[in-house]
Amino acid sequence: MPRKSQHPSQAEANAAPGGTAAVDRALSLLCAFTPERPQQGLAELASRTGLYKSTALRLLASLEHAQFVQRLPDGVYCLGPAFSRLQAAYAASFRLERVVLPVLEELVRRTGESAAYHVLKGSGAEAVRICLYRVDSPHPIRDHIRAGDVLPLRSGTGGRVLLAFSEPFLPLAPEEQELLAEIRHRGYHAAVGDRLAEVAGISAPVFRADGTLAAAVTLTMPGSRYREAFIAPVLEAARALGRVV
Repeated sequence: MPRKSQHPSQAEANAAPGGTAAVDRALSLLCAFTPERPQQGLAELASRTGLYKSTALRLLASLEHAQFVQRLPDGVYCLGPAFSRLQAAYAASFRLERVVLPVLEELVRRTGESAAYHVLKGSGAEAVRICLYRVDSPHPIRDHIRAGDVLPLRSGTGGRVLLAFSEPFLPLAPEEQELLAEIRHRGYHAAVGDRLAEVAGISAPVFRADGTLAAAVTLTMPGSRYREAFIAPVLEAARALGRVV
């Protein structure tokens, strides 16, 4: 009987509270497949997941039976056709507003200020940003941007962030280049009076799982209500959105 490994497997290290160990192990095998390593043999899968080969082989047999993996003629494994069906089902059920709006609502709940989700439209001189989603502050005094509004890319914290992390080939003055470099270094932008006098904003980029820019999440408020403490919730919202968009 093999001795228990002194090093925990990935499944043990990231076990789901109250979950099932066998399911955690099977999922760790599926997560071992990457765009860089779409095909892997038993030894590599066992090494990458920290599982015994015998354990990995039994789990792979179950996953192969359910078509989550398939074994190729040369003995290596790859993901199976079940994922294509799941992707189709996910695409049919996915609606961006269902995942974005709850994050914006939570940001408004935590700060009491207005939250928006801005996306880049166009490139070069034609590039603008669109307020795709917006949740208003409960305060009677606030800015009055609406979902669907088209806004400039070279002013406002949301526009600056989109420009900083996308660089849609606009001619930029040296001071603009310096500001965008600072935004990239910080990972967010906060300012008062950037687009409108007495209006403050805090924006952070939202990145997809593949590292590409999806949007900017922005918190706006009157300048008198600006608080540096709002930066952390905006960054947390950007990270939360990056996990679901």
